[in-house]
Amino acid sequence: MPYKNRTDLPESVQNVLPAHAQDIYKEAFNSAWEEYKAKAERRGDASREETAHKVAWAAVKHQYEKGEDERWHKK
Repeated sequence: MPYKNRTDLPESVQNVLPAHAQDIYKEAFNSAWEEYKAKAERRGDASREETAHKVAWAAVKHQYEKGEDERWHKK
């Protein structure tokens, strides 16, 4: 279930990430969704969706970090 727009992202992502970080999340999710469609490409028993979300969060964490104020900030 790739995301076409930021507004399609889960509320849990929309409510915590700034717009640019949401774009990173969306692009990483969509890429991982395609890359890990075969179960053999994923680790353990992780679903395709679970794997794509993990990849997306990892991509965000390369450029953003959660601050002491509980908001995500560009590194």
